[in-house]
Amino acid sequence: MTIRVLLVDDHTLFRSGIKQLLQRQEDVEVVAEAADGVEGIKRAKAQRPDVILLDLNMPGLSGLETLQLLVQDVPEAAVLILTVSEEAEELAQALQQGARGYLVKNIEVDALIAAVRKAARGEAVIADSMTAKLVERFRSHGAVPGGAAAPSEREKLTPREREIVACLARGESNKEIARRLEVAESTVKIHVQNILKKLNLNSRVQVAVYAVEHGLAGNP
Repeated sequence: MTIRVLLVDDHTLFRSGIKQLLQRQEDVEVVAEAADGVEGIKRAKAQRPDVILLDLNMPGLSGLETLQLLVQDVPEAAVLILTVSEEAEELAQALQQGARGYLVKNIEVDALIAAVRKAARGEAVIADSMTAKLVERFRSHGAVPGGAAAPSEREKLTPREREIVACLARGESNKEIARRLEVAESTVKIHVQNILKKLNLNSRVQVAVYAVEHGLAGNP
């Protein structure tokens, strides 16, 4: 299946670069581009893309306003925010308004392509660097309680898995976790998959929030 992508960004050179990168993939097709939110909404309605890469900082209609209308008018499309902003408040607002993911523009090429594919499969995608900021925002706003985890919650996970959950709550990548715990990166990947399955969660961000909610976000 070909993943049909719409690019919405006011920087022509940036759009051109992203388009070239995505078009090199056999399973990805950039079906349209837009330089602002109004044009982006029109293109989305006409093309019905699978994934929309949306900048937050654009003239006229803001990225968040555009997101609201895209979610309303083209609900089947997965909207990924792709921006320079690393503000936790904008991340939280984007997720609350229906974004499937949040990426920053310093993302590696392979990670961007993987994110597009995950979004097309219905998975949430959040930049690793933003996970800890999101958790801290929840804490500062009193959205999640602290305290010790209930025994039943701790019993779900092995000691090693609890260590990895604490690392995920800080937004660490698999490579960083492997280095910290002195294990292979492939081992960390397996542990993360097991954690998601045990907790019936779909993303690393959900694990991070779960960790704070259940008192598992302490130092490993």
